[in-house]
Amino acid sequence: MIGAGACASATAETAEAVGREIARRKAILVCGGLGGVMEAACRGAKSAGGTTVGILPGTSHGDANRYVDIPIVTGLDQARNVLVVRTAHAVIAVGGAYGTLSEIGFALKLGRPVIGLGTWSLFRQGTEDTGIIHASTPGEAVALAFRAAERIAGR
Repeated sequence: MIGAGACASATAETAEAVGREIARRKAILVCGGLGGVMEAACRGAKSAGGTTVGILPGTSHGDANRYVDIPIVTGLDQARNVLVVRTAHAVIAVGGAYGTLSEIGFALKLGRPVIGLGTWSLFRQGTEDTGIIHASTPGEAVALAFRAAERIAGR
């Protein structure tokens, strides 16, 4: 799960719903462990009995939002974005700023499926790049992510 460290309430509601659905499917939610979309997704996962992992940019476990079960401190600042996407089987981007864009780029480069909800669109020389699979609802995003991850695992 990726997204900005600060977000509007509607975006937080979407992220929370994604987190809940991930937990309902008995998967572990991995994120950057801070606020905004990350906190909302963790809150949603915890409300559904899920487990959350926060891969933190700093060096203190205390930087993690209160819904992170397993904080991983890296001291890598934004470079930790590579660890977030490498750890995931698929990435769901909700909203997002430039940090989210970097994670999308890393995920696509590493062959991780990227599902988007109200996030970036990519263009190459004026033509839309179809690397991001856009979803309309949190349930659709999670279903698409699970299907994509299963296809990758089946290679």
